[in-house]
Amino acid sequence: MTSNGSLKDKRQQIDVRKVVSAIWRYRKLYLKVLSIVFVASCVYIFPIPRTYTCSVMLAPEMNGANAEGSLSSLASSFGVNLNGAMSQDAISPTLYPDLIGSTNFTVSLFPVQVVTEEDELTTNYYDYMSRHQRRSIWVVPFSWVKSRVVAMFERDEQVPFTGTDAVDVFRLSKRQQEVVEAISKNINCTVDKKTDVITITVTDQDPLVCASIADTVRVRLQAFITDYRTSKARIDLDYYQQLTDKAKAEYDQALQVYGKYADAHKNVILESYRLEQADLENDMQIKFNTYTAMNTQLQAARAKVQERTPAFTTLQCATVPVKPTGPKRVFFVFGMLCLAFFVTSCYVLNKIVKN
Repeated sequence: MTSNGSLKDKRQQIDVRKVVSAIWRYRKLYLKVLSIVFVASCVYIFPIPRTYTCSVMLAPEMNGANAEGSLSSLASSFGVNLNGAMSQDAISPTLYPDLIGSTNFTVSLFPVQVVTEEDELTTNYYDYMSRHQRRSIWVVPFSWVKSRVVAMFERDEQVPFTGTDAVDVFRLSKRQQEVVEAISKNINCTVDKKTDVITITVTDQDPLVCASIADTVRVRLQAFITDYRTSKARIDLDYYQQLTDKAKAEYDQALQVYGKYADAHKNVILESYRLEQADLENDMQIKFNTYTAMNTQLQAARAKVQERTPAFTTLQCATVPVKPTGPKRVFFVFGMLCLAFFVTSCYVLNKIVKN
């Protein structure tokens, strides 16, 4: 047994030496292949435009958090979210990604003014995404051929968006739909099911535009949620405001009528005039009481709006990214070299086995 084991070890040592010697013998082949792959990888990856990423994190106020706090904490430890079930809102944080990815929300970003890092361009976001996106030189020929072929069979208006034009979301043009899809790919929203923390991530070719759009999406999302949660309270507020204004106008009119009548019949002692003055005074008092009641309801409605207005805590604000996030040029070139080395090694070893 000992002799067989030593023979195996010796054979394995001889095989390893053969592999190393084979690689060294074909070193010119390795050098040629790796050089070609290195140059080809650099030529391919370097023209691809770099992209930057900016992230914003929000913690929204949740209804019912105090009532079932211990139960929610226990359930969140197992990855179960009870806040959405206890909340009376139809739009819970788990639906925020769908909201941001909707066509209505994306189209609302068209007129947003953006400025590039070097102040070379100031335009709206639609024009920036439609006409000022850098592309790799390898994609340009194919895109040109595709556009020529499509233009032969389809017609689509090429009217530029000025930022003030109304966009028909029900019927978008083909170019507008392409911009909507491009923006949707650049904007991503995720919600942590345990903590309900909202993370908004925006990717763009320009770092300043990236940070600006991330902050704009945060503001638009907060505004939408605020409008949604306070919509019923604001309707009630408008209703009580109208009633209060009407009651105030009627009271002012009754006060003027009573004042004029009292001044005109100041020295009159007839009972009929006194009864008429008493009726006017009672009517004025009734309208005053109505106005006071409506004004009380109005103040309560204003307090309700304030109560329903959600509070957001910004855990991470938008900042202009300094380093690009993609493409990973060094990793790409290194990976291609490793792949080329592996394929060449398989070729060399296969050739040695056959010989």
